[in-house]
Amino acid sequence: MNKNDLIAVVSEKSDLSKTDATKAVDSVFETITSTLTAGEEVRLVGFGTFNVTRRNASEGRNPRTGEKIQIPASNQPKFKAGKGLKDAVNGRGPGS
Repeated sequence: MNKNDLIAVVSEKSDLSKTDATKAVDSVFETITSTLTAGEEVRLVGFGTFNVTRRNASEGRNPRTGEKIQIPASNQPKFKAGKGLKDAVNGRGPGS
């Protein structure tokens, strides 16, 4: 499923126009992004948690040449699925 597919399903299930569904989906993504950018987590009970972890600088190797390279420190967005989502994916709960 891509973003357009998601918008179509949201539009259909919520009786919103595609324009309104697009605004809703975009708003959710923008809110998650801005919250993570501010260093906060987004916790959706039963679905999962989005957060940011810090990856320290490290030394790696170029796979083509074997040359050592420095990998800079960075922030990495992470998602941890909640129990409700895990259960649904494994056929053990609502929505399965």
